[in-house]
Amino acid sequence: MKYLSTENAPKAIGPYSQAIEVNGMIYTSGQIGLTVEGLFGTLDVAGQTHQVIQNLIAVLDAGGIGLSDVVKTTIYLVNMEDFATVNEIYASYFGSHKPARSTVAVKALPKNALVEIDCIAFAARNYI
Repeated sequence: MKYLSTENAPKAIGPYSQAIEVNGMIYTSGQIGLTVEGLFGTLDVAGQTHQVIQNLIAVLDAGGIGLSDVVKTTIYLVNMEDFATVNEIYASYFGSHKPARSTVAVKALPKNALVEIDCIAFAARNYI
């Protein structure tokens, strides 16, 4: 098991890792729309979604992979009325790559975030 971390994404705000690599898979912790300074760059769901995905990209990069290696994501939304907005932004990053995905409505997220996303990715470069 290998712990992954990067200075290009916000530090964990609790007793957990940004990501863990085990048996060729990378499991990220949920990312919210915080900047590396630990602040929200924007309070709207669109801006937070962009930041969340940028954070995921940075964490995956620490493992030497990218969004094209993602096999599963989970999206947590405080307001399901934001689904279309988040979905459009998500699609713009993943393009034709379509990992399996779940979207879950939640009552609240850490720091009153509007969206959180975690993912599971295949770290093929370690096993070829």
